[in-house]
Amino acid sequence: MKRTFLATLAVCLLSFSAFAADRAHTLKVYNWADYIDKQNVLDKFPAWYKEQTGEDVYIIYQTFDINESMLTEIEVGKEDYDVICPSEYIIERMLRQGLLLPINKDFGSTPDYTSLVAPFAQEKFQQMSPKGSGINVSDYTVGYMWGTTGWLYNPAHVDASDLNTWGAINNPKFKGHVFVKDAFRDVYSVLVLYAYKDEIARGEITRDELVANITPERIARVEAVLQEAKENIAGWEVDFGKEEMTKGKAWMNLSWSGDAQWAIDEAAEVGVELDYIVPKEGTNVWFDGWCIPKYAQNTKAASYFINYMCMPENAILNMEEIGYVSVIASPEIMEWANDEEIEETADLSYFFGEEATAVHANQVLYPDIAVINRGALMHDCGEENKDMIEMWNRVKGDNLSVGMIAIIACVLVALVLWIVLSAIGRRRQREQITRKHKRH
Repeated sequence: MKRTFLATLAVCLLSFSAFAADRAHTLKVYNWADYIDKQNVLDKFPAWYKEQTGEDVYIIYQTFDINESMLTEIEVGKEDYDVICPSEYIIERMLRQGLLLPINKDFGSTPDYTSLVAPFAQEKFQQMSPKGSGINVSDYTVGYMWGTTGWLYNPAHVDASDLNTWGAINNPKFKGHVFVKDAFRDVYSVLVLYAYKDEIARGEITRDELVANITPERIARVEAVLQEAKENIAGWEVDFGKEEMTKGKAWMNLSWSGDAQWAIDEAAEVGVELDYIVPKEGTNVWFDGWCIPKYAQNTKAASYFINYMCMPENAILNMEEIGYVSVIASPEIMEWANDEEIEETADLSYFFGEEATAVHANQVLYPDIAVINRGALMHDCGEENKDMIEMWNRVKGDNLSVGMIAIIACVLVALVLWIVLSAIGRRRQREQITRKHKRH
């Protein structure tokens, strides 16, 4: 037994040593689940890298479900991932904490595809620079996908005119039929625009200022909106809301545009019509980007991987696979986005340039400039993070609909009944045993 254990330990140590020795030729990628074309993009990177550098590379690909779990692994666990794909507010936090390394964009004879990122995205990314730091964010992160937040809805139950405001969340017509993302920053970033719509209209504050500077007063206003809406909310969800929509079981869902497009496509296959709208008060224009974390050990392959992901052909393959929108704004991408079968045109000059003022584009994916002008970038909560979490917990904790209360009550009654019947059963068994002893 002892020999077997020692032999096993030796094999493990040798395997670990071999891996450690070859760490220079290993690329560890940490990304969201279902957020890349694995077969046509990810799996083909080693061959492409060999062509560009003459070096071999082996990919270890892992996924995470929320930004915070990924951050904890790096911040606390000091995991040596080479490439990660966090969202904008986490990028901002990691920059502030010094947890990111610069991306080396000197690719020798290989073109710098990162230069194809839309200037619109680069400008938004620069807003992530910690105040007073002077950091050029583009040195540390390159955009991947982006989108908006709005209402995904079923026109059979909901009229679009009722959803042209975030105030629809507390419209009594939708009682028990609203699904909301269980993502307090995303929800806060759009509802604060609704809560301060009058101040925005009077020019007293801009959307960017409102979303960037989180205060106790603003948190309280958003909480008031959510508390008023609690009877309308059917559930808090991260992923199942869009699936409920595709089955025709839900009326409306506060949703990310990429999820909305996925749901629209899936629903169409089973004869359910869905649509998406961005309310007039504004939206959260969100981004995910590629970064090299502080404890990375293969920064060369990481930089090449980020460049590879920006190649137009790879951007198109990823978009077609996952349903989200790339930040790449090359002519090939514009041609892909232009669909003559779509009658309505959109002004996408903010993204593709002056030649894109009338593109036949899917506006769930590529919103018109009028929508973008009402958008604001979500930020890290900073010192207000604790207050935001407490607010969210209060709202969710209080959000018990009549149906939910009835279910909980039935469960409690059943539990009490089971305890009582079990006690009676045990008492009868004891009485039977006592009677038997008396007979003997």
